[in-house]
Amino acid sequence: MVTKRNAGHGFSRSDRVSEQIRRELADLLRFHLKDQRIAAKMSLVTVAAVEVTPDYTHAKVFYTSLADPSVNGAIAEGLAHSASYLRRELGKRVRIHHVPELHFIFDPSVQEGARLSQLIDAAVESDQKHRDE
Repeated sequence: MVTKRNAGHGFSRSDRVSEQIRRELADLLRFHLKDQRIAAKMSLVTVAAVEVTPDYTHAKVFYTSLADPSVNGAIAEGLAHSASYLRRELGKRVRIHHVPELHFIFDPSVQEGARLSQLIDAAVESDQKHRDE
């Protein structure tokens, strides 16, 4: 993710808030989620980035998962179900006037990268077999 600079004065306030929200959400998902139906799956979720609207009313939370793709739906439902709890907890941790509504967006790049890596490994193995014959 490209980070904007604020006219030579370091990172913008929006960037700092986004990063703080990302760090706090990562901690909340990993260690503080109490819903046992999804808590175990959350250990495989990584908060990749957070984009906050200029008025801080909404935040897009981009996440990736190392879990089996078959559980992506359950993870998405779990995050949506936990959004109000996570927002409330963020309000205790992040000092901003308005804690944004959280909108979770799955980023498939990690799973796609793993799939491509497996395809490459299979192609190399196949090529090696043909050379050995």
